[in-house]
Amino acid sequence: MTPDLEVVQIGQGQSFTAWEHGWPYHTVRWHFHPELEIHHVVATSGHYYVGDFIGEFGPGNLVLCGPNLPHNWVSQLAPGETVPLRNRVLQFPEELLLRIADLFPDTGGFQALFAASRRGVVFSDACAAACGPILGELVHAKGPRRAALFLDLLARLASDPGRQLASDTYRPDPSGFMTAGVNKALAYINQNLTEDFAETDLAEVANMTASAFSRSFRKHTGMGVVEYVNRLRINLACQMLMNAGAKTVTEICFATGFNNLSNFNRQFLRQKGMNPSRFRALLEENLKAA
Repeated sequence: MTPDLEVVQIGQGQSFTAWEHGWPYHTVRWHFHPELEIHHVVATSGHYYVGDFIGEFGPGNLVLCGPNLPHNWVSQLAPGETVPLRNRVLQFPEELLLRIADLFPDTGGFQALFAASRRGVVFSDACAAACGPILGELVHAKGPRRAALFLDLLARLASDPGRQLASDTYRPDPSGFMTAGVNKALAYINQNLTEDFAETDLAEVANMTASAFSRSFRKHTGMGVVEYVNRLRINLACQMLMNAGAKTVTEICFATGFNNLSNFNRQFLRQKGMNPSRFRALLEENLKAA
């Protein structure tokens, strides 16, 4: 079974992304990405899959997955049952970990942690108990505190022996994964997010008919193409609005791939619960209060 490519968005001015979600959620599927991922289960139990490993998880399960290592957590719940907060996720590029190790020789264990991540690592209950509150704060932290929590988290993981998951012969092959049609389309979206393209263009990239591509895309991402692209573009707009001396709202509208201001404002309101101007005003208010 070919894993899906997940397009990880790390905000401008940030070195990693930290977030949380409940169940069900569109990223809960067999997938991979070039970034490393720290995954902490807050609630539910079930089976998890990392490379060629299959195991059982419960609350507190803490795992590190390396670059392009396929993974998924499937909760065992009654049909229609929902969970507001299932897990917290931290994703970061591999070069960040290597650069930290180079700049701070004291963190030599980080290189060993990176090497171990290639097969996936599940950490001890004691380590998970210590790291859980750090991740809980990290999701909402800003500025220097955010960086400090990240380093503290890595240090705790590096000091725990953990247990490797995938077999030592398992080798993730992103070039093979990327031959799947929808993955090609997802990569195309990521590389051309601010450009003008249609669903028919993506179907052509995927080498599929338009109807087959539409069904497959919705199955793999949990949403239609327009909704998926709009979500990525609004996330990019938020990053641009958060930059000091950023462009005007109108300039950001067109810079993120929208072709008219009214649609941009409508999509922003739908996703963020406020218009772009209000979003920026609240950011400025927060800076003044700091």
